[in-house]
Amino acid sequence: MKYCLLFCFILPFGYIFNANGQSVGPEKGTLIIAGGGKLSDDILSTFIEAAGGVEAPILVIPTALGLTTYEENEGDFLRRLGAKNVKVWHTDNKSMADSDSFVNPIRNAKGIWFTGGRQWRLVDSYAGTASEKAFWEVLENNGVIGGTSAGASIQGDYLIRGDTKNNTILMGDHEKGFAFLKNVIIDQHVLARNRSFDLPKVLEKIPTYLGIGLDENTAMVVKKDTFRVIGDSYVLMYDKSTEHPFYFLKKGDKYDLQKRQVITPNN
Repeated sequence: MKYCLLFCFILPFGYIFNANGQSVGPEKGTLIIAGGGKLSDDILSTFIEAAGGVEAPILVIPTALGLTTYEENEGDFLRRLGAKNVKVWHTDNKSMADSDSFVNPIRNAKGIWFTGGRQWRLVDSYAGTASEKAFWEVLENNGVIGGTSAGASIQGDYLIRGDTKNNTILMGDHEKGFAFLKNVIIDQHVLARNRSFDLPKVLEKIPTYLGIGLDENTAMVVKKDTFRVIGDSYVLMYDKSTEHPFYFLKKGDKYDLQKRQVITPNN
């Protein structure tokens, strides 16, 4: 613990973060991170393409919705666009999430899609299991992980709205996401639900983190340490380390997560 005092802060509920960390995306693969609402065909087709096309094996994980079982029609939003090898994959049992029978299809997938719901349910089902490791293997095999709403927030490092009581508690009893983007907090529905001023409250407690707020029908396409914006609305950026701590990105804009700056033709 004495070493942690030199390099870390400890937040309520035991969450630890590196005060000097930079935002870093996965070395391989692609992330599609969407802000909820009805998603356009452009966003969903980008996910299918990143997985390798309509023949690629894709798993839809609806666990965040909170049901015990799901029907295969939960994957129809991708089948409608031509995806031919879509399976709905779910457990709320960590022993099952550790089993080879459940994990092997994840390892063999080229695309994973997390639906909306409550992000803490994904933590309770998969965090610390072989399934979570297998999600990373999908990326390491140059596949894609996508998600919307809760399926967007889970891809960040600190888990905003992770409390089991309700989604208005910003820093709750679940604080750790899957961290496909490190040192990042991802919020969703930010304009549609008037959440624009929520991320700054969290960043007061974790000032070195990068806050990203996605509006509905808007997504980030992440490769390594950069992303581009697709969809119809905006991505809101919150960065207390710069002289411009709050700004909007629109469709077509690109951003460097490592340098924390908008990518222009001159940089």
